[in-house]
Amino acid sequence: MSIEKITLGAGCFWCIENIFARIKGVVSVTSGYADGDIENPSYEQVCTGTTNHAEVVQITFSPEQLSVEQILTVFFAIHDPTSINRQGDDIGSQYRSTILFHNQAQQKLAIARIAELTNKQAFEQPIVTTVKAANNFYSAESYHQDYFTNNPENKYCQLVVVRKIQKFLNEFSYLLKDEDLIPQAS
Repeated sequence: MSIEKITLGAGCFWCIENIFARIKGVVSVTSGYADGDIENPSYEQVCTGTTNHAEVVQITFSPEQLSVEQILTVFFAIHDPTSINRQGDDIGSQYRSTILFHNQAQQKLAIARIAELTNKQAFEQPIVTTVKAANNFYSAESYHQDYFTNNPENKYCQLVVVRKIQKFLNEFSYLLKDEDLIPQAS
């Protein structure tokens, strides 16, 4: 089985980590920081907006089980790719919409997907998602990993993350791993 990685920023990493971890063919999802100016930033540093890092998830997946096209379809469905440096109430450059590709095929597919969505006028506003080569990724602190599962009673999780997970479950149940066929989000 071959393995690939793709790194995606779609606002707060807590919102998208749990979603991608549920998908067939995903081996692992790591919340972290990428595309910034300093090495090994902390969450507190990234939250200042001065490090130029984006909150991202790095997805390790089997392309035999899950295509980049499928990943991008989910990515564009679960966040607002037309909002510059913002997702809902999360405001700052760390919440930007970005695709950090790990190979030329991913780059081409990302650019083509954005062009397709633009041509279809899938969104009322222009897509602002950046497409760049993955250049630096730093894993977030351990308490950020699998945050929703470990903190389901957190108010942000209840108000924001649960809605995104439910939207994903409603639209993409066919992509669920077998053990996730019964939704666990409340």
